[in-house]
Amino acid sequence: MKAIQAIKMVGGALIVLASINAYAQASGAEGADMSTQPSAKQQHKAMKKADRVLAKKVRGALAKAKGISAANIIVRANANTGDVVLEGSVPEQPQVDQATQVAQNVSGVKNVKNDLTIRPVGQ
Repeated sequence: MKAIQAIKMVGGALIVLASINAYAQASGAEGADMSTQPSAKQQHKAMKKADRVLAKKVRGALAKAKGISAANIIVRANANTGDVVLEGSVPEQPQVDQATQVAQNVSGVKNVKNDLTIRPVGQ
């Protein structure tokens, strides 16, 4: 009788060890997949950084362009799609059109939405 109980105990222990080993292997495989792929948070940060870089390039181009007062222009960019939105105000109508042209000539920009308004200096 004692031998049967001992065999049952050893068999139960082997089942528990096998289960723990299988669980550890499954967890390790998932961990390996997670380490090779960037997390959603990391991807989001990378996309935001790319958006900021594109917006900075457009702002720099606007600041260097002659005849554009870029002080009141806000640039929003989506580097993934190449979309750029210009918001804010400029003193004269020709600057609205010129700002669009300058933004379109920046590498990485595919579409420009111009929401600039005309606001004379001092208003």
